[in-house]
Amino acid sequence: MRNTDKILLAGASGLVGSALKRRLDDDGLVNILCPSHAELDMSDNRAVADYFDVHKPVYVFLAAAKVGGILANNTYPADYIYENLMIQNAVIHQSYVHKVKKLLFLGSSCIYPKHCPQPMKEEDLLSGTLEPTNEPYAIAKISGIELCWAYNRQYGTRFIPVMPPNLFGPNDNFDLETSHVLPALLRKFHEARSANRKTVTVWGTGEPRREFLYVDDLADACLFLMNLEDTAVPYMDRPLFNIGTGEDISIRGLAEMIKDITGYQGEIVYDRTKPDGTPQKILNISKISNLGWRAGIPLQQGIRQTYKWFLKHKDYI
Repeated sequence: MRNTDKILLAGASGLVGSALKRRLDDDGLVNILCPSHAELDMSDNRAVADYFDVHKPVYVFLAAAKVGGILANNTYPADYIYENLMIQNAVIHQSYVHKVKKLLFLGSSCIYPKHCPQPMKEEDLLSGTLEPTNEPYAIAKISGIELCWAYNRQYGTRFIPVMPPNLFGPNDNFDLETSHVLPALLRKFHEARSANRKTVTVWGTGEPRREFLYVDDLADACLFLMNLEDTAVPYMDRPLFNIGTGEDISIRGLAEMIKDITGYQGEIVYDRTKPDGTPQKILNISKISNLGWRAGIPLQQGIRQTYKWFLKHKDYI
């Protein structure tokens, strides 16, 4: 990407989008389109088409999505599948229509089967049944991958789906009903410490294992892939890249780490009546590693940086 190329950053206000914006700014890219929801409803195909007609982006990062944790996915399954399908269909199709040079589509590791062999390879997609608690969201993301592949095969587009693990970092969602596990635990432990509560309740047994990636590392990987020479990415061979650290941690271990970082002194209680979700989720990252990319921010460092951001912004989120 050249410094003056027009880049559409769909979802610029979210966790991933804001990290991508920081990274693009750091690289000196000066022509970045960051429409707010008020300016552009990404799920409205006509509005997206009109936006592309006017602004003519050369590259697209599709980070716009409706995302949430187990509770939110269980409570609003129709919203999660419908809104994500509409956003993906509009942006990916208009990227083809307007001859975008490259598009990068952000998926999620929940696309892989519930009992997938660990670590999960890109080839494991559609090899088994999904985790029921987030199946509608996962199916939407799988549809986005297939849409990218279909346009690549039929029209020779350069659309790249990428699959990160659980993400966290500045500008995360800390709402206890809709957030993912890491930001939810950060807020729970912080509020328990502030209120001198004796216990913090964590859903499930604490035994499931998850991989976590600091969002600025994801942004770095996305630019790495967008800047690869065409010969390095088999566009006509169903491109898909896992992006992660290659390391996981139990929810129990994560809770203990966050307890220490926030300075909470009470007891952790595990509510075994609540679902655990998939037993383990860790990505096989050999494909992107073999191209020369590695994550650079350790989990504990990333959590400390996220907590620092939370403390600065907690009165506004």
